[in-house]
Amino acid sequence: MNTDHIVSSFDADLNRIESLVLEMGGLVEQQLLTCTKALKLGDRSLAKDVIRNDAKINALEAEVNQMSIELLALRQPMASDLRTVVMTLKIANHLERVGDYIKNMARRTNTITKADAFIGSVSTLTRMSAKVQVMINDALDAYNRRDPEAAEAVRGDDEDVDQMHNGLFRELLTYMMEDTRNISGCMHLLFIAKNIERMGDHAAEIAGETVYLVTGEWPTDKRVKGDRTSRMIFTPEELGEAE
Repeated sequence: MNTDHIVSSFDADLNRIESLVLEMGGLVEQQLLTCTKALKLGDRSLAKDVIRNDAKINALEAEVNQMSIELLALRQPMASDLRTVVMTLKIANHLERVGDYIKNMARRTNTITKADAFIGSVSTLTRMSAKVQVMINDALDAYNRRDPEAAEAVRGDDEDVDQMHNGLFRELLTYMMEDTRNISGCMHLLFIAKNIERMGDHAAEIAGETVYLVTGEWPTDKRVKGDRTSRMIFTPEELGEAE
């Protein structure tokens, strides 16, 4: 049996799978950039483009899954090779979930724009999105370069996204208290903000899985979760509302 040929074929298959995952990541980054632009400009056409293009991300994940299953069945990799295949599958799943959040963000953008609803706090949402875009890019770069230190830095960046989400939650509640006509638009913006916050979580998870892929050990420090919105209750006075 020509073991060199088997090893070479395995490496080629694995490289193809990893290339597909990086292609997924590039498409996810572009989708988020386009969706954020659609929200900022109130562009329904761009939002609809994002919704349609989500199918491309799903198709890439399906291809990654199929190729990975075949690789596991036919090559039966061991040790670090098995870890690479499994972690790559998990990373592809995270990217698909981010794509779903972007699609939901695009749908809400389309709804808000169509109804000409209140759309305050877009600048904060844009900053959140930009931060998450960087996190996704850095996480995938760390995965591609097998750099656990860079991956750890991405895990730490997620706290910044959480803090922006906390501030935005309070800001949008204030707008709703000031004028009930703002409520519908603000509710959609709150969901969009949550979508972006969850994207940051997935980027951090990709980074954590990269650490495990390279070192064989999960990060020892627990990732700081700064999102407190599920526990926030404000009185009108706290929101600055006059009695």
